[in-house]
Amino acid sequence: MRLPRLPHGQLLQNPEALEGLRRDESHLVGLPPLALARPAHPDDLRELVRWAEGEGGALVPRGAGTGKAGGCLPGPGTVVVDLSAWPGQPEVDPRGPHLRAPAGCLLRDVKAAAEAAGLFYPPDPNSWDQCGFGGSLATNAGGPGACKYGMTRAWVLSLEALMADGEVHRFGIGTVKQNSGPALAQLLVGSEGIFGLIMAATVRLIPEPRERLTLLLPVGDWQGLLDLPVALVTAGLLPAAFEFWDPAVLELLRRHGPEEARRLPGEALALLEFDDPGCTSDPFLNRVLEALGPAGEHLQSATETRQREALWAVRRQTSVVLKERFPRKVSEDIVVPRTALRAFYQGVAQRGLPLVSYGHLGDGNLHVNFLAAGETEPGVLEGQVMDLFRLCMDLGGGLTGEHGIGLAKRPAFLGLADPYQIETLRSLKRALDPKGIFNPGKVI
Repeated sequence: MRLPRLPHGQLLQNPEALEGLRRDESHLVGLPPLALARPAHPDDLRELVRWAEGEGGALVPRGAGTGKAGGCLPGPGTVVVDLSAWPGQPEVDPRGPHLRAPAGCLLRDVKAAAEAAGLFYPPDPNSWDQCGFGGSLATNAGGPGACKYGMTRAWVLSLEALMADGEVHRFGIGTVKQNSGPALAQLLVGSEGIFGLIMAATVRLIPEPRERLTLLLPVGDWQGLLDLPVALVTAGLLPAAFEFWDPAVLELLRRHGPEEARRLPGEALALLEFDDPGCTSDPFLNRVLEALGPAGEHLQSATETRQREALWAVRRQTSVVLKERFPRKVSEDIVVPRTALRAFYQGVAQRGLPLVSYGHLGDGNLHVNFLAAGETEPGVLEGQVMDLFRLCMDLGGGLTGEHGIGLAKRPAFLGLADPYQIETLRSLKRALDPKGIFNPGKVI
C-alpha cells in the first residue's frame, strides 16, 4: 500500500513516533499505524482523503491521547491524523460573545483565551489542562461543570469538518438562534470521528462567574449522600459541581494520594461548588444548609483560593492515584438519573459487583472501578461489567456519561442498545462516509 504525499504537511513513519499512538488512557492497545500525518493546508486534507479512498486506507483522528475509550487507537491500514500543525489560535469575539478555535488547540488554551476576555467556556473534563479541543468536541466532553452547564454539545454554535468529498464544510452559524433544518454540527459533536474529522469550532461564551462558594461535605453514613442531588435541585439550588468519593476511594486517597488528601475528613466525602450571584453570602449558605438537612452538620467552606485549588487538585488526581495503585483496573463511567442513585447502589449490592466509585454525583455520572480486574478471570469480569451496564439501562441510564463508546464499549453498545438506533447510526455512516474511511471500527 502506497502512502499519501502531503504537499505542505508532515508524514512521519519512524517507529518511535508511531509506537506511542497505539495507546490512549484506556486499557486497550491499537495496531501499529502506517504513518502519522500532520496536515497544514487544505491540499494535505484532500490528499489524505484521496489516498484513503484509493488505497482502502483509514484516517483516525488523534488529539492529545487522553481519551478513555480507545476512540483514537489505530486499526489496520491506518494513517493517524494529528491536527496540532493546523494553523490558527483561539479567537474571542466579545460581541457574541463567542470563540473560534482550530481543533489542534489544547482545551486549556481555549479556556484561557475566554478567561482573558472576562468570559467563561464551561466544559471542564478532568483532563482539561492536557486534552485537545478537537478531542473534547469529538467525544462531547463533560466534567464536573456539566452538572449545571451541560456538556460540550450545548456550547457549539458551528463546526468545520473534513468530510468524505475531501473538503472542509461548515455546519451551523455563529448565532444562538439557528433553525434551518436538523443541526448537523450537533450530530458531529460526540460522533468520535466516524462521520468526518472536526477541524475547528465556534463555541458560545458567557460572563465569568464573579463569585464561587466551594464546600466540603464529610458524612458518616455515605449513602446519605445519594439523596442530596435531588434535595438541592428541589430546593431551587443547582450546583456548578457536585463531586463525591465513596469510603473505599477516600481511604485509598488518604493512604496514597497527595498531601492534601491525607487530611480529608469523613467516612465519605462530597465536594460542592456554587457560582450563583450572591452565593458567598450568609443567606445563600443558609439555604444550602436547609436543603442538606442533617447531612450538612459538618459542612466546611473553602474560603481561600489556595484551599479551593487544593481540593480540586485532589479530585482531579483521583484517577491517577487509582491507576498507579491498580494499573490493571477497569474503569467505567456509567450514568443514571440523579433520582435513581440509591436504586443503583442497591442493585450493585444485590449483584455483588466488586466496585468502588467516585465522580459526578450531581448529574448521576459515576466513575466506577473494578480494582481487581487484573486478577479476575476474563469471562467473570466481562459478566460483571455487562451486569453493571444492564443495571444502568434498566434504571433509565446508559453505558457512558462522558467518555464515549470508542472501541472499549463497542461490544456492549452493540449488544444492549436499541437495534433501530444502531441501524440508524450505520445508515448515517453510509451516507456521510460511503467508503468508510473515517475512524472505522469505532462506536458502531
